Amino acid sequence: MSRVAPAPEPLATGQLVARALREAGAPPVFTLNGGHLWGVYLGAEQEGLRLLDVRHEQTAGFAAEGWARVTRGVGVAAVTAGPGVTNAMSALAAARQNDSPVLVLGGRAPAARWGMGSLQELDHLPLVATLTKSAATIEDAGRAYGATADAARLALSGRTGPTFLDVPIDVLFSSAPAPDAPGADPGPHPGREPDPADVDRIAGLLRGAERPAIVAGGSVWWAHAEDELVRLAEAAGVPVVLNGMARGMLPPDHRLFASRARATALGQADLVLVAGVPLDFRLGYGQPPAVAEDARLVYVDVDDFRKHRPAAAALYGDLRAALGALAEAVRDIRPRLDWIERVAAAGQAAQARDAGLAATDGAPVHPARLVAEVERFCDPDAILVGDGGDFVSFAGRLVHRRRPGLWIDSGPYGCLGSGPGHALAAKLAHPDRQVLLLSGDGAFGFSAMEFETLVRHRVPIVCVVGNNGIWALEKHPMQRLLGRSMLADLAPGIRYDHVVEALGGHGELVDRPEDVAPALRRAFASGVPACVNVICDPEAEYPRSAVLA
Repeated sequence: MSRVAPAPEPLATGQLVARALREAGAPPVFTLNGGHLWGVYLGAEQEGLRLLDVRHEQTAGFAAEGWARVTRGVGVAAVTAGPGVTNAMSALAAARQNDSPVLVLGGRAPAARWGMGSLQELDHLPLVATLTKSAATIEDAGRAYGATADAARLALSGRTGPTFLDVPIDVLFSSAPAPDAPGADPGPHPGREPDPADVDRIAGLLRGAERPAIVAGGSVWWAHAEDELVRLAEAAGVPVVLNGMARGMLPPDHRLFASRARATALGQADLVLVAGVPLDFRLGYGQPPAVAEDARLVYVDVDDFRKHRPAAAALYGDLRAALGALAEAVRDIRPRLDWIERVAAAGQAAQARDAGLAATDGAPVHPARLVAEVERFCDPDAILVGDGGDFVSFAGRLVHRRRPGLWIDSGPYGCLGSGPGHALAAKLAHPDRQVLLLSGDGAFGFSAMEFETLVRHRVPIVCVVGNNGIWALEKHPMQRLLGRSMLADLAPGIRYDHVVEALGGHGELVDRPEDVAPALRRAFASGVPACVNVICDPEAEYPRSAVLA
């Protein structure tokens, strides 16, 4: 007589959610304790997921995004109902604009008391729907595992981006049978395969161009397509401008590296291949003078997001496959050496101008000199995190990494206070590397208490504060455009280093450029979270008129 197999043992909803996360790569769960989430915490503990609690839900969201941006896996934040979710919305918005695959789990007031005025009762879904690829409530334990697995997979599919799930507290403490042993995981879907006819058409346009250029962005990073991008550029002999998370895909000494010569490479091109990058304000919306008026544009991307000029040709879908197919199709192209040399000469001229700016001596320290000192000090594989306005603009101009994944900034959403979360995640993902946070003094104030988080979890990142005592991104343009500034001053010389020391870290004040490197050496040697607080020149203004030079 055959024996009937026993039914799977029921698991609590929180454990079902955690099991799906474990099978999606077992990312750490960044959180801030809230009663609506206790079931998630118990489940994470049972499934062996690491829990890291922070001081503000915004940081939990940015830490999840930092994990995603460094690992290219899904990042996870768990935030309590009501204000926990609304506090995390800035990070969700940034993740959406940065295409970061993040899953935010929200607590939710009990379903059995819905509409009766429970603590922190709020319908989150209408609030987060425009910021996410999907937003749903897990309404019963039987859907917990599948809904979580689907949300993680969707975050990593096509145009990557954030997803959201919330769970009523009474549903969290219900249970359902454990899922059967998973079969073959379908995995994230990268998009449709490239059409050979479109590949041939774009290859023909590249062959016919006299002054072609490539501008590449974050979608190339998310698609794991950096090798294909380089193969395409080298096969066709095309200068490459790198944007956002594409920074480092070509090292700055590569003959086709053109980020320093953006005005020439894009502003004088007759064909621009736009690979995985939105034509947003960072690229002048794709309009002259940022991109030449008569240039034909070719789009190679996941979809047609933010393409503000008509396409001569386009290839949408699996970005890695598309760039790889194009690299094969253009192997017979004759490189335009005079064009490559023109772009290279413009880059060398820009580098010389930047070198002069970065050599500025004296006290207070010029922010460009500070950035140059940091760049010289850091290891080649150090991860640099930018959090600020004018100060990070200098860093973005002067810091060029030799490999991708070594630079994180707030991205086009521009939310200040993102840095400690990004740095926390970067150091957890790569504990053997230096992680250095470049923070404006204004940005430092948004998330300063997270240094207690870093101390408590023993995460030894080093923060360099560019302390000029003003909101420089606002003050200088206001003075130029309005003839005066308003509401753009901070107290000068604030001892942010003392704040970090009081929270259990290491702090130093620096006011001369020659003292930056020794202070950095002591900060990293301290073995604890550290702040090097550098008094910077409030009169030093980022040269925005030369941003495209």
